[in-house]
Amino acid sequence: MIRTLGTAFALTAAMFVSQPVLAQPSHGLAMHGDLKYAADFKHFDYVNPDAPKGGAIKLAGRGGYDTFNPFVVKGRAPAGLNRVYETLMVSSADEPFSKYGLLAETVETPEDRSWVAFTLRKDARWHDGKPITVEDVIWTFQALKTKGRPFYRYYYSNVQDPVRIGERTVKFSFTGNINRELPLIVGELPVLPKHFWEGRNFEATSLEPPLGSGPYRIAKFEADRHVVYERVPDYWGANQPTQKGFSNFDSIRFDYYRDSTVMIEALKSGAFDFRAENSSKAWATAYEVPALRDNMLVKTTFDHNRPAGMQGFVMNQRRTKFVDPRVRQALSYAFDFEWSNKALFYGQYVQTRSYFDNSELASVGVPKGDVLAILEKYRGRVPDEVFTTPFEPPKTDGSGNIRSNLRTALKLLKEAGWTVDPKTKKLTHRESGEVMSFEILLISPLFERIALPFTRNLKRLGVDASVRTVDSAQYKGRLDKFDFDMIVGSWGQSASPGNEQRDSWGSEAADRNASRNLSGVKNPVLDELIDLVISAPDRKSLVTRVRALDAVLQRQHLVIPQWHTPYDRLVFWNRFGQPAVTPDQGTQFNAWWIDPKKDAALSKYRRSATKSN
Repeated sequence: MIRTLGTAFALTAAMFVSQPVLAQPSHGLAMHGDLKYAADFKHFDYVNPDAPKGGAIKLAGRGGYDTFNPFVVKGRAPAGLNRVYETLMVSSADEPFSKYGLLAETVETPEDRSWVAFTLRKDARWHDGKPITVEDVIWTFQALKTKGRPFYRYYYSNVQDPVRIGERTVKFSFTGNINRELPLIVGELPVLPKHFWEGRNFEATSLEPPLGSGPYRIAKFEADRHVVYERVPDYWGANQPTQKGFSNFDSIRFDYYRDSTVMIEALKSGAFDFRAENSSKAWATAYEVPALRDNMLVKTTFDHNRPAGMQGFVMNQRRTKFVDPRVRQALSYAFDFEWSNKALFYGQYVQTRSYFDNSELASVGVPKGDVLAILEKYRGRVPDEVFTTPFEPPKTDGSGNIRSNLRTALKLLKEAGWTVDPKTKKLTHRESGEVMSFEILLISPLFERIALPFTRNLKRLGVDASVRTVDSAQYKGRLDKFDFDMIVGSWGQSASPGNEQRDSWGSEAADRNASRNLSGVKNPVLDELIDLVISAPDRKSLVTRVRALDAVLQRQHLVIPQWHTPYDRLVFWNRFGQPAVTPDQGTQFNAWWIDPKKDAALSKYRRSATKSN
């Protein structure tokens, strides 16, 4: 039985209890199976609950920002704003997909997950001391769905407006087919203060520091230059089990840089403290300084078991030149990963072949067993190769000689109606006369060293390809409107894929600005497979259905796959303490702290270095 809701809500409560399947209040909810942590758990296993609080750290951002409202399309928000707001529930980093109550004291959902109800904690407070209420939850949901980024309308499309069913309880009901993930998706809702936003334009950019409920608030800032967050001393959730061991720094400052090279030099000079390095060249060559030798600057890797997702050259099928999958496949033969890995990446990478690489979700080989049973109904609607040939990106010997691959590419292009004009030496469509010409749009100069060799190989096919690097504001604007030919795009993946797959590969998302369907793919088979993934009743069936989806995605040739690593590359000054356990999702920097002894040793080292200079 559920809790009694009080006389004032007796009628609503009676309707609530009369649902066909009763629900029980719980401290958390797992996508499939049981929760790892019991109701009386004290903290997550991958934190130090006794980590000391204190100290100031500096981090770095790239580009700039012009708004503190990350929930709308307009503007660019700064890094770190997630520390200002809290959500109804939070995920654990050592389970595939489980959430535990934060703003919500309990969560209730029936076996069929046709609705979910959250009861808020009595002590949850905004930074101005006012309680967080059911009205805040309802207002937030409605504001995000009607005025927020288009993503929210799509993400919550099967979620009805919430209703208050108790003094601190709010209920969300769902429409459509079975969707076991929706209760957890609603649990991700960042709750905003209704009383703060009333009288303000939610859809506008604003540099007014927002009112939040999280462990940090904005202390000072200068747009496009820096933002400083200070730890809230009377943060209401400090002793909640999901928050123990986190948010240990008194202040966090983000300084903004225009160029990654400048950022690295700033880190080495001590201008900021921590960097996740994404450049193999920088990782191999940029940090050979005395501080590294003296163990004052640390360069290390942390293994993880996260799905790698997909990164690659994305071809925009909204451009007619990329509509034919044979064209997209042909262009992939011009990318020489093995040469790039040897000549540019110091052999650090593994080429990505699956949209769920580095996990049990990846489709490997030809479909068999339960995966094949799912795909049989689509025979004739998906490429025959799905059933006959394991997918592998084109391979080379790493010498830079890719003549064989280019011959294969030209054969595919010829089948698709493209030939090299003997006069112009340009790849030209036989019927339309269109010349194969496109621009690779980049946001970072780091990728120029990868894209430029690629364009040189493309030119050998008669393709007129160019590279253009733009600033972050222009890049975001063009990306949101799909105003590009080809980009370097990426899709992160969780250990429990679900509704977000619609935003990445769903037909409806292809026409919705700012969606993650960067390729513009519209394929009814993908839509049906995504629905199967979303409705998976247990972990075993989820894995099977994701593998089926992956097998079909691979044969769409949406991207030219690039690479990944099964570890995180981190560079930081040796002033931090770290938990003993690293969870599957990788190291959690928000659980680090300032180690007083290390910090004192680093300060002494820096003073000594200053005197010697």
